[in-house]
This record gives sequence, structure tokens and C-alpha cells, in this order.
Amino acid sequence: MKFRSLFFLLVLILIPSIASAQQTQKPKLVVGIIVDQMRYDNLYKYQKHYGKDGFNRLINNGSNFTYAHYNYEPTSTAPGHASVYTGTTPFFHGIIGNSFYDRKLKKTVGNLSGIDEVESPTRLLATTMTDQLKIATSGKAKVISISYKDRGAVLPGGHNPDGAFWYDDKTGDFFTSKYYMDTLPTWVNDFNSKKLSDKYISQEWNLSKPISEYVTTVPDESPYESDFFNEGKKSFPHKLNNVKHEEKYYFLENTPFANQLLVDFADAALKGEKLGKGKETDFLAISFSTPDHLGHEFGNFSLEVEDMYIKLDSQIAELLNKLDNAVGKGNYLLFLTADHAGMDSPGYMKENRMPSGELGSKAFVDSLKAFSIRNYGDDLIENFSNKQIFLNWEIIENKNLDIRKVEEEISFFIRTRFTAVTSIFTRGYLETQRPTREAINPILNGFNPTYSGDIAINLQPGFMNNFWVIGTTHGSSYNYDRHVPLIFYGWNIPKQTVNTQVYTVDIAATICNLLKIQEPSACIGIPLISSKTNK
Repeated sequence: MKFRSLFFLLVLILIPSIASAQQTQKPKLVVGIIVDQMRYDNLYKYQKHYGKDGFNRLINNGSNFTYAHYNYEPTSTAPGHASVYTGTTPFFHGIIGNSFYDRKLKKTVGNLSGIDEVESPTRLLATTMTDQLKIATSGKAKVISISYKDRGAVLPGGHNPDGAFWYDDKTGDFFTSKYYMDTLPTWVNDFNSKKLSDKYISQEWNLSKPISEYVTTVPDESPYESDFFNEGKKSFPHKLNNVKHEEKYYFLENTPFANQLLVDFADAALKGEKLGKGKETDFLAISFSTPDHLGHEFGNFSLEVEDMYIKLDSQIAELLNKLDNAVGKGNYLLFLTADHAGMDSPGYMKENRMPSGELGSKAFVDSLKAFSIRNYGDDLIENFSNKQIFLNWEIIENKNLDIRKVEEEISFFIRTRFTAVTSIFTRGYLETQRPTREAINPILNGFNPTYSGDIAINLQPGFMNNFWVIGTTHGSSYNYDRHVPLIFYGWNIPKQTVNTQVYTVDIAATICNLLKIQEPSACIGIPLISSKTNK
């Protein structure tokens, strides 16, 4: 009996060690969370509202990198998702904007427009960490990517995922393109059949707490907000039943209920695909699009944005709980970041005498065209988009002009005429430089030799192409657009707060290093958590 007791005591002592040894081999699941337009300070600005199981669980139990930045301009959704998952910049991965001017096609195209015009990653020129996981496991690892936005699902999923699904704002369902599959999986059809979007759009959006407890001090009925829901007012509560029937699913994505629907869909993906149940590490990529929608419509000084984060905290807690139940605490590796941040609401800033203003795109382009005709006898300005000027190469060649000289002359004209412009870079200069991991030149890092224009400009801080009072925007090289949260949590992640400069291109390098697989093909990031710090 004494021997048996000692034996069982020894077993009880060894079980945690054995479990720990098994756990350290590899995680069952990697979960990548991107919160669209989440500023770094949103983690702390609203922290008094957060419970212990959502954002605070990640902050207090993970590796929190407080000074993480994007290292390029333009800071927008498509380049952000592409950069996180490829570990590189638009210079290499080719996604230079949500849409961009295609010089060959002579028109503006979407970043997901493939040869057959269906949503696909064919314009993504580098591999992703999800691609590398597929390669490392000979395709055995499952990769599922979900979002409200198509680009939030397509780009993280990589080139050959098991599924990339996004929201159809005409039907309220999740769907995909023929690039991935001809028919939806049974679990997606089953989820869509529940019509949860109808359930959520029928609800009234009310504040979570008494208005006196909110951090936001700008009045609820604010001139910096839109009457997005067509209520004849801008204040709470928002009665969503006022929207037109044919538009209801579109309006849903601009409410906190959309975040809940995505959590519901993530749970369905976990169960339907049996993620984390196989011999290889699986990957679930989730992108919350609603914060971006609300930021654009209401601005970051709004009760709508604050209340959405209060609710998102609870939804993140729910997601973590579902992961605990499906995969097990400590068995999944998770990171949370944003695809970009956002500037302070321009209308608010201007009213409070803060630096802000505009270039005035039409006046800018008209001046360039007039200068071109006056000096070269023809209009050489083919397009202006993403703060890049595309010159007409055919006319320049036919007139036997020196294109580098033309670039310099137009640049000098801009410098002497437009005080909103702080710096100018020509293709002739950019093509001789090498992008860096550091944000030494964000314009260079965001330039792509194949797809970008011939002259790139940077505006003063707080300035936009065209000023708008309502809501806010993003896209610049300044910290208010580049500084984002970055937290790693879960499997083999130490508890720590790191205040040194890091970059979002480091995320893919970190995840691949932890998984002991090859980093993406054009990765320029470095691992932030090495095997030496793992427990």
C-alpha cells in the first residue's frame, strides 16, 4: 500500500511535467487577430471598461509590445494585412493600396482582382506565414481565414488556404470566390441557414453603460459624425429598423453586432474544420472590420467607437473562451494587432486649432496638368492616386523627353507651389534604394517598382488629400496611422511588456520562428520572441 501510494504520488508529480513537455513541441493552433483601424492607445484609453477576460487577459498574460509600428506608407487595410502575413512591405509584396492605378490596363483596379476578375491573392507577390505553414506540413495543416472584408480574409489566407470567407452585405451570408472552391462547405451553409444577421440587425444599439461613465467627452450629437443610420440624428440609441430592407446587411457591418457575428462564425469554423484536432498545427486568421467602418463614419472621439470597443472586449473574451474549450488553454498561439491606426478626427482637430488641412486633389492635379502642357506641349499626368503621380510613358517616349528630368522638373514645381507637401520622391531615386525593416523612409518601403507611380509625395502631419469634417481616415506615414497594438499570447509566450521599437513585419518572423518553419519568401522582419525565452 505504501509503495502504491508513493507510485501515485510520483505520477501526480510527473503529469504536469509530461504535459508541459508535450505542450512545448508545437501549438495545436495559431490564431491571428487583426482589428481594423485599432489605434495602440485604444488598449488603454478604454481600459477602465475592460473586464479581466478580454483585452486585459492578453495584456496581463502575454507579450505586449507597446511600441509596434508599420514601417511604410500607405497605411491602409490591404497593405496592412499583406504586410503582417508576409513579413515584408509593399515594395516586395506588391499590395500598394486597397485599390490602385494599373498602368497596363489604364484603369484603377482592386488589389484582389485576379486574371479572371474574382477575389484572389494573385496580385500578392510574396508568400505568407500561412503559405509557409502549408509548405512545411506538405499541405496537412489547415488554414482558414475569415473577415467581414474580402481583403481581410483573402490576404491573410495566403495563396492556397483551405478556405477564405467574407461577408456578403447583400445577403447577410458568408461566402467565398471560385478561386478557392465551387461550393461552400457544409458547415458554412449550415451557419448561413441560421440567419443570425437577421437576428442582429433587428436589435437596437444601446450604450453598454451610463453615458457619464464614458471616456469620450465630445457630445453624442456631434458635428464630426454622420447620420449613418438615416435616423435624422446622430445620437444613441440607434434603431436599426429605420434602414431600407435592401440595405440592412450593409448597415449591420457598421455595428458591434457584426463583431459578434464574426465571433459566431469563428466558432463555427473551429468546429466545422476541427481546427487544432489534427497532428499538425492549424491556423485560423480573423479580421474584425467593424472598427474601421465606425471610425470612418463617427471618428475616434465618438461614443459609437468607445461603445464598440467595450462590446468588442467582451467578444474577444468569448472568443478566447471558445478557443480554451476547443483547443485547450496553453495549446494555441495567438497574436493580436491592427492593419493600421487612424488620425484624430480632422473636424475636431481643426475646430480646436490643431494642425490640419488638405492638399486639394483636384486643384493639385489641374495645376500639374497645366504645368505639363505649358512646359512639354502635352498633358503628361496620367493618374494621381495613393499620393502618387503616374506619368504617361508613351507620350514621354514619343516626344523623346528625358523621363528622369521630367520627374525632377515636376517635383520642383510641386515643391514651390504646394506648402501641404513636405517631401517628394521620384521613381528615379526610389528605384536605386533598398527598403529597410526600420521606418527610415516609409515612402520607399511603400513603393513597388512594378505597380507604383513615378512621383510620390508626403503631406504635412494632420493633412489629407481632401479635408473632411465627419469621421476620420488613415493612410499617412505619421505615427497616428502607424502605431498599433501588438500582443502575442498563449503557447510558449512569456509574460512581459516590451517598450522598445518593433515593427509589424516582425510578426510573421516571430510566428514562423516559434513554429520552427521557414519564414515567408520576402520576409524582412526579425523574431521578437526567440526559443530562448520560451518556457
